[in-house]
Amino acid sequence: MRYLPGEAQRLPGNATALADYQASHFLFHVARGVATVTLNRPERKNPLTFESYAELRDLFRALACAQDVKAIVVTGAGENFCSGGDVHDIIGPLTRLDMPGLLAFTRMTGDLVKAMRACPQPVVAAVDGICAGAGAILALASDLRLATARSKTAFLFTRVGLAGCDMGACALLPRVIGQGRAAELLYTGRSMSGAEGERWGFFNSLHEPHALAGAAQALAQSLADGPTFAHGMTKKMLQQEWNMGVDEAIEAEAQAQAICMATNDFHRAYHAFVAKQKPAFEGD
Repeated sequence: MRYLPGEAQRLPGNATALADYQASHFLFHVARGVATVTLNRPERKNPLTFESYAELRDLFRALACAQDVKAIVVTGAGENFCSGGDVHDIIGPLTRLDMPGLLAFTRMTGDLVKAMRACPQPVVAAVDGICAGAGAILALASDLRLATARSKTAFLFTRVGLAGCDMGACALLPRVIGQGRAAELLYTGRSMSGAEGERWGFFNSLHEPHALAGAAQALAQSLADGPTFAHGMTKKMLQQEWNMGVDEAIEAEAQAQAICMATNDFHRAYHAFVAKQKPAFEGD
């Protein structure tokens, strides 16, 4: 199996440009600073495999150094986002692994979430149709989530005899929708509708199916056109401050904001404001 660390297709860890990267297990392209990752097995509702997990992990690690990528969209081909781990390619083989092998797999899937959280670019998930299991975690690990009314999000791990604490779900989900609602979804494994997800704050907005991709790209483009260094700082502080007291967080933000005030983008914004023009941010 090719899911162990170092065995997936390797991307250069210090890559400064990924526009020419050719993905093996999903679609990937970069345009105007926006990278789009499309899970592309629509006939199976875009499930993940050992190889696609590992390649996604390596890609998000490389994105941390990609100067040509300012924002990221994650979506699925067809009318579904992701049905989770492939039953035949993942679930079956897992029943035959020993404990070291199982732990290597679960740590690898967790590393994907860590990589998504650690890359400085905002990640926008565009969710239509089925968004289940590991697919729901991919959406949860994103920074912003757009969906359709027909989307169905399910953290269905208990349905297959597993705990709901998979890939950081018990840490991330309560922070997004609250402890009680998260507990319900993680214990029952039931589907959350698009309308319910928006009402609970899981989804930022709902769109018609034909308009979802455009809305996600427009949001990502607006982020890519913004002060990307500052966006990266915002993302870093959103994550780091979970474990801080209020006084510690205020001091951390004072330091972060002072760093941003020393950037050229801050000065560009000031001069553009004085000239009554729209600032053209360059990310430095």
